[in-house]
Amino acid sequence: MEQGDLVPDFDALDQSGVTVTFASLIENGPLVLYFYPKAMTPG
Repeated sequence: MEQGDLVPDFDALDQSGVTVTFASLIENGPLVLYFYPKAMTPG
């Protein structure tokens, strides 16, 4: 991705297993997404 690219809406699970949408998360302001390998796996 490049700065300024638009992100399509998507669903994801939060840390509690609840489904959230990208659109609902950005309603409160800027959002940072961080992806990492599952704990205790090679990555």
